[in-house]
Amino acid sequence: EVQLVESGGGLVQPGGSLRLSCAASGFTFRYYAMSWVRQAPGKGLEWVSVINGGAGSRRYADSVKGRFTISRDNAKNTLYLQMNSLKPDDTAVYYCAKLGTYYSEDYRERGQGTQVTVSS
Repeated sequence: EVQLVESGGGLVQPGGSLRLSCAASGFTFRYYAMSWVRQAPGKGLEWVSVINGGAGSRRYADSVKGRFTISRDNAKNTLYLQMNSLKPDDTAVYYCAKLGTYYSEDYRERGQGTQVTVSS
């Protein structure tokens, strides 16, 4: 059974930083591309970033490019999202998702999420 458990969210002031983690189990982590997606209050899921299994390829949404960094530790079965220069518009529940392929937009296999609130 695929399990994805996000952590690291919280309340942060604008301009601050947070590092999210996603602990994965139930599948061979290093074989799969992984994404971070987010959902702001009253809005749909928004793709944030993706990384391939070997961590050699990454992409970012324009809204976070230059501020967020996705990474993974395949030895620890863990996905990360380093978020810097946070803005109020980054407030959302953040989910990690296991993808079928690097370009997949199917985020149904995702965790329970972690809340990020950016506010002064």
